Formats: sequence, structure tokens, C-alpha cells
Amino acid sequence: MSRKLRMGLIGGGPGSFIGRIHRIAAELDGEAQLVCGAFSSTPERSREAGDMYHLPASRVYASYQQMIEAESQLSPGERMDFVAIVTPNHLHFDPARRCLENGFHVVVDKPMCFSLAEAQALKEVVAKTGRLLAVTYTYSGYPLVKQARVLVASGHIGAVRKLYVEYPQGWLSGEVERSGQKQASWRTDPARSGAGGAIGDIGTHAAQLAEYVSGQRITGISASLHSFVPGRRLDDDSQMQLRFDQGASGLLFATQVAAGEENNIRIRVYGDKGGIEWQQADANSLILRPLDAPQQVWRAGCGYLDAAAGNTRTPPGHPEGYLEAFANIYTAFFKAVREHEHDPAVDLRRHDVPGVDEGLRGMAFIETVLRSANSDQKWTAFP
Repeated sequence: MSRKLRMGLIGGGPGSFIGRIHRIAAELDGEAQLVCGAFSSTPERSREAGDMYHLPASRVYASYQQMIEAESQLSPGERMDFVAIVTPNHLHFDPARRCLENGFHVVVDKPMCFSLAEAQALKEVVAKTGRLLAVTYTYSGYPLVKQARVLVASGHIGAVRKLYVEYPQGWLSGEVERSGQKQASWRTDPARSGAGGAIGDIGTHAAQLAEYVSGQRITGISASLHSFVPGRRLDDDSQMQLRFDQGASGLLFATQVAAGEENNIRIRVYGDKGGIEWQQADANSLILRPLDAPQQVWRAGCGYLDAAAGNTRTPPGHPEGYLEAFANIYTAFFKAVREHEHDPAVDLRRHDVPGVDEGLRGMAFIETVLRSANSDQKWTAFP
């Protein structure tokens, strides 16, 4: 397939934050091009977005149902190859299912679905159709997060004992959802966001990052949830203890009421020979702390990196960040899509792309945290 992949977008209309991010990231390396979309549940706003993206009116659709049906009728040389779904959580499952069943690959923003039951059903659809589905756990796309994973796996810090992962935000410290702010209104609405607030929106990112870097899986959770803003129907703050399958213990907090904070997700992992630390506020630095040697700072773009080398686009000292991390996931996904043309059994894990299994674990994480927070038992098993 010696051409750009053709991208469809569901969601991403006026006022959308993440839709523009997905489009930019997908097109960053020249591997894909947006060709069509159903950008809003309101046809007028979908047309407005289509004009913004400079698409022909014939490829701007009034609904995702219309888009999937119409694109399926086009010739193979014209129709979209894959779809990015960037809607509120309650509108992830059905468009993903329809796209897969009509032969289109899918990228879906996290969390993968509205509920664990939907996630389990979607995993079955992926298996039945043989199409690829990726979930944008963005932070695993950062070059030095990938390098941290390799250093941990290769024994640089020894046997992992302790993990600390945190995701502080402050944007929901007040009653933002009552001001008409679009992002706040749906993210705090259980009918559109699902059962989890902060734990679904950012806690799933933190949990996935902990498992990705450490190479261990969470097996137990002891959680506490809060809704600090009066009248808010979903959690806006969480903290929890974690148990991992290889014996490590951990602490995770994800909050959206840490006033003054932006998006500085941070992870620290400690073994019996040293520790490692990465944070988004200084995404181009990775700190390695050996037990009996001076602290080391590994920098993005340098020749001594291995896992990070293929995921940077600029020389040392030229910072890359969030958009490029997103693009790394997309570009790896595109390699899998191209490979799928010749090998339908291609595994996204071989390309280091979060897939339906990671998406399913994200939904199971939300459910387990909720069960733990509502239980009198100290520990709740993570299935």
C-alpha cells in the first residue's frame, strides 16, 4: 500500500479539543490524510467542521451511521481506510462496532467504552471481524516513557518494588460544568462519561502508564474517591493503593481539583538497584537513580537511546511533546494497518500500540476502583 491511508473522523466538531489533536497527530508524519467525517450530532455543526477541515461537502456526513453506510458503498480506491472516534464516552461502542463490522480499522480515544460490558462486547467484535482497534493511551507514546520501559525490563533498576504514579489537574476545581463549558459538561455527566469521573478521564491513563513502564499488572486496589465540588455527580478526586502481579506495591492518585495544576502526569518506579522517574512537564528528560552511582539524566533525541530513537523527530535540545506522542501511536498503528493487508493476524502489541486488551483493562480498572471505593474491605481484586 504505497499511498497515504485515508482517515475518517467521528466527533471532533466545533469546540472539540481532542478531535483536532487526533487529526494533527495522524497527519504529522505524512502517512494519513483526513478525507471524511461525521463531526457532530448536529448536521449544521458537522458541516461547519467540514469547512474548517476543507473537505468536500459530499464527504461530510450528518451522522456516523450515514457516514459508515456511505463510505462502505464507495470503491476501495476512494473509501476511508480507518476511523478515529473522538466522541464522548457513551458514543464510542456503537460507531466502533459498526466500523469494524463494515471492514474499517478503528482508533478510539480512551476510555475505550462507556462500560465494562461494552468493552467486553467490543473485544468480541474485534476478534470476529479481524480488524484492528487501537486505543490512544497517549503517554505510552512519549519516547522517554518507552525508554523507561526498556530500562526497567533490562534490569537497570533491579527487581521492581515500588511505583508512584500521579496525574494532577486543577481545571475542575470550580463548578465549571455549570458555565456551559463543553468539555466539563460531558465529562462530569454520568450519562455521557460513564460511572467514572476523574478515574475514567485521567486515572485510566495513570494505571496504564504504571503497567506499561513496570511490565507488571495490577492485581488489587484499595481506593478512595471524592467529589469535592458540591452537586458534582462523578468523582473529581481519587487516591489508591495498588498491588502488582510480581510483588510490587504502588500508589496512584488522579485528581481534577488540584487547583493551579495543569497536566503533569508523573511516574516513579523503584527497584532494589535504583529508581527511574519521568514527568510530562519535562518530557524530554528521564532520570535514572542507581543505588551506588550518581544520578543520570537521559535526554530525548540522543544517540545512546534505543527504544526512544525511532520515536523522535528532532535533534537533542529541540523539544517534542504531546502531539508527537500521539503521532507515535498513530504511526505505529499505520504500520500495523499496512502489514494487515498481507497478514491479517498482525498483533498490535508487536508494534507497541495499545489495543483492545488495554482498552478492556482500562474499563476493568474503572469498575474495580468503584467497587473498592464502595466496599468496606481493604482490598478489591482486579480481575
